[in-house]
Amino acid sequence: MNTALVWSATTVAVLVALAGLASTVASRRIGLVHLAGAAVLEVLLVAQAVVAAVALAGGQRPPETATFVGYLAGAVLLPVAGVLWSRTEPSRWAGTVLAVASLVTVVMVWRLVQLWEAPGG
Repeated sequence: MNTALVWSATTVAVLVALAGLASTVASRRIGLVHLAGAAVLEVLLVAQAVVAAVALAGGQRPPETATFVGYLAGAVLLPVAGVLWSRTEPSRWAGTVLAVASLVTVVMVWRLVQLWEAPGG
């Protein structure tokens, strides 16, 4: 796992979550700032997935490889699902949907780090 990508994804995800919560408090739907933040987050997650795939192909394996791959796929797909759901949400809660998706992504990214660094692999 690339530590710089993990911290970058965490930072961007928290910023997207804050922007989403701010739009909810302001009773507004999400806008281009939210979409741009989610896009940057997605690029970072795809880059992390590529780094992990190269490491897996190179023979490095976490002890729970299937769980790791599942979390990796989920982390990559979650921001996309959050954006799609928030774009279809006609109320002010669209920002909250995106914020929750972003914060869950943070948890999943750090769980990936735990799985990768677990002893016994």
